[in-house]
Amino acid sequence: MPVTGVGPEIALIAGAIAALLLAMVLPQNRQGWCLAPALTALAVAAVWAFAQMGEARLTFSGVWALDGVTLWARLMILAATALCLILSPRWFADDRRHGEFYTMTLFSALGAIGMAAATNLLQLVMTVLLSSVTGYVLAAWHRDWALSVEAGMKYFLIGALANALLVIGVIFVMGMAGTSDYAALKEIDIISPLGLTGLALIVIGLAFKLGALPGHAWMPDVAEGAPVPAAAFLTVVPKIGAALALYRLIHLFPETEMLRPLIATLSVLTMTLGNLAALWQNDVRRLLGWSSVSQSGYALMAVAVAGLAPRALPSLIWFLAAYALANLTAFAVVAHLRGRTALSDYAGLAHTRPAMAAALILAFLSLVGIPPLIGFVGKLGLFIATIHGDYAWLALAAVLNTVASLFYYLRVIAPMYFAAPPAEPATLGMSSGAVAVLSAAGLVVLGLASGPFLSAAATAVLLP
Repeated sequence: MPVTGVGPEIALIAGAIAALLLAMVLPQNRQGWCLAPALTALAVAAVWAFAQMGEARLTFSGVWALDGVTLWARLMILAATALCLILSPRWFADDRRHGEFYTMTLFSALGAIGMAAATNLLQLVMTVLLSSVTGYVLAAWHRDWALSVEAGMKYFLIGALANALLVIGVIFVMGMAGTSDYAALKEIDIISPLGLTGLALIVIGLAFKLGALPGHAWMPDVAEGAPVPAAAFLTVVPKIGAALALYRLIHLFPETEMLRPLIATLSVLTMTLGNLAALWQNDVRRLLGWSSVSQSGYALMAVAVAGLAPRALPSLIWFLAAYALANLTAFAVVAHLRGRTALSDYAGLAHTRPAMAAALILAFLSLVGIPPLIGFVGKLGLFIATIHGDYAWLALAAVLNTVASLFYYLRVIAPMYFAAPPAEPATLGMSSGAVAVLSAAGLVVLGLASGPFLSAAATAVLLP
């Protein structure tokens, strides 16, 4: 039955509703209990997703793909969401709307999974809107803090424009092709000025969710102004869904040569702007935001060679997993330090909180791509796939940007070891510290054991 095919998604909906109902009856000092149904829903969804491993079919009249890409998207998004939610109880302990945060996050995760699984343009639009609307709320959660309100407003305004362009692009493509179904689009030649314009607008709309140019400006503001658990979520989860959605779409048109130079150009501009802007940041959270923009540029490398290089898809999957784990590690450290975000707050951290300093360094080095961390394997795969796709110039630009990125990470790392600590920082609690340490350990372990996972990603089926 079609309903069983979306069992993991139904589990998320059930968990979101359960968390909301529980939040309605619990007093404020017990709102953290809403974490239990949320984590239970994520666990059930993950088990259900594993049970569907090996399936390769379309369901719900061909608008939803049950394939390898959907499986990987589910697992990455569910794991990332769980880590973000574990950071939340202590962070929102004094928030009257604490319990509602879990509901909103689960619905946003549902939208991200839907983006990756969509095989119909209208389904894609609905899931992008679900992810966006919930994201606006998460970004502006701290309504009494100007930076949070500003982040939410900027996210909303840019999203409104980007989503409008996405819808217009879908209309253009449907008007030229007479269908919104991916399987049908794959067999139709829509090479015309209007059809190509529509595809370009769809790419721009998805670039907003990815945090890439020209819809990138919300990312550093959200990283700085949103609650840390929400910032960690919004800089990771929508990016996974959007990157895989964009890859699935571009893979339909291997002969459309005009799209690939556009995406390759966006890739270079995104990674270059993100790295250059991060060089001058004195706010660690804002630095992470610009770093996330640059990482979107690397993800676009695989999209540019979709269908041209056989290793493009597994390289993209593993790069997204590496980025997600490293970025969540960095934000977990920020959360553990109670949101301290000025560069001076990290002076001498290696002497006062050595475990947190080590976790943050591993996160930064993984984002750069230093062996033997998982980030090295992810980026190396992207470089090789891009070269095999005859975009060697793009790989060269990415290597130069990777070298440049090391400098702004060192601006944080060096003071942690060589500057005198102003005072021993207070911490949020054991849960945030555990997430930071375990995630940092995962960067090393998964980097050393990437082989089996890459082999599994290489067999992922992509429909239609």
